[in-house]
Amino acid sequence: MKDSPVTDNNDLARFGYRQELQRSMGSFSSFAAGFSYISILTGLFQMFHLGYGVAGPGFFWTWPCVLAGQFLVALCFAELASRFPLSGGVYQWAKFTGNPFLGWMTGWIYLACLIVTLAAVAMALQVSLPQISSSFQVIGTSNDPKSVAINAILLGSILVVISTIVNARGIKLLAVINNIGVFAELIGIVFLIVLLYLNRVRSPVEAVVHIKNIGTGVTSFPDLKTLLAATALTASYVLYGFDTAGTLAEETHDPRKKAPRAILQALLAAGFAGLLVLLFALMAAPDLGNPNLGNINGGLPMLVKSVLGETAGSLFLCIVIFAIIVCTFAVQSGAVRLMFAMGRDGFLPYSKSLSEVSPKTQTPVLATVLCGLGAIIILAVNLQFPKVFELVTSIAILWANLAYWIVVALLLKNRISLARNGGDADAKFSLGKWGFPVNILALIWSSFMVINVSWPRTATYGVEWYQQYAAWIYTAALVGIGVSVYYYRLIRRKRIP
Repeated sequence: MKDSPVTDNNDLARFGYRQELQRSMGSFSSFAAGFSYISILTGLFQMFHLGYGVAGPGFFWTWPCVLAGQFLVALCFAELASRFPLSGGVYQWAKFTGNPFLGWMTGWIYLACLIVTLAAVAMALQVSLPQISSSFQVIGTSNDPKSVAINAILLGSILVVISTIVNARGIKLLAVINNIGVFAELIGIVFLIVLLYLNRVRSPVEAVVHIKNIGTGVTSFPDLKTLLAATALTASYVLYGFDTAGTLAEETHDPRKKAPRAILQALLAAGFAGLLVLLFALMAAPDLGNPNLGNINGGLPMLVKSVLGETAGSLFLCIVIFAIIVCTFAVQSGAVRLMFAMGRDGFLPYSKSLSEVSPKTQTPVLATVLCGLGAIIILAVNLQFPKVFELVTSIAILWANLAYWIVVALLLKNRISLARNGGDADAKFSLGKWGFPVNILALIWSSFMVINVSWPRTATYGVEWYQQYAAWIYTAALVGIGVSVYYYRLIRRKRIP
């Protein structure tokens, strides 16, 4: 029997919160939230050229590896989503399995990740729009790297403004757009997979195993060092954000049951679809030695247009652009709910205002505006950075997996006490006897992801030392600011009678 909204609200009250957000999302909307965040039509079309430029066709093998590792993390998150059906996702999970400080740091790091991701996803318009029409290259030409970067920031800023308006209007409008976008993306992915397969010019072995003389600097199967670099750029960027269904738990009917299922379904659906798109794209590419496959002005959009033809390719790129727009909306919605959840607990500056929900739209409007403003500021700050795409995306990947690592580690620490207490009777998803081995492997995987993404590589961050160590420098600064804000708010709360 389906739980009523009253039951969901009473469940929420047990955690000390009252229902303020509009609980209107069903099973498909919950799945769509995670799927649209991952959005392989956004991530693959945006980041394909980076992975290909580093490792050539061999970067295909990074995808199944990352999918398998992230699925271990997703299984742990599914358990937590069933135990703690609250807005804020990883913040709440770390708080309840650890303590308020660890919850704060996890939420702080992930909030920064989401705002950076919002900026990074919005910039994906630059990869597709100018290939439909050169008129979208508003500033300079596509042959000038600086003009490309500035144009990407302009297009991205416009999209963030639109996303802020839509998110401020409420979850109903957002869910409708999200559902339509995911439905269109699923249909588009199926057609793309079929068309690429029908236009294949080589076998799978020739495409991703026997790699010879492809003209991109890789004349054989890439070595481990090269594959690690490619892993940090493409698959790692696309295959995260599956926890979004848990972040929107307070707007979902029966979230203890639907959120865990949505988390796993979103990752698996996007992961396997992306695997087929990559494989068949490499099988269908007219010339794997084309250097533009590893260039921002070429990449997967250029490959698709060359295979499907100018007209059909441009029409498909329109679907990709719609997917980018919907993905941007989804990322901002996750950031807003996280900021709302942290503000509701009183540990953010101006917490009362940030957690205030509009009675008309049932949405935290100020949090929505600040998330959008934060993304635009990030875009503007990186205006003069020569590797703006690589920097913004790599920092986002690092912070996401750092937050994931904290949550997975805390869950492992609490498994013994949870087992002794007989588990959580209200949880509707449990790994049972597989909990410990899955959790241990997930922690090992998350540790690898954090180290690999943050490694100071020239290919990712640049040639100067301050560029190569940008991820470590920015992360240390983020943690330092987070600790300061937490204890400042803690002291302030103790002083107020």
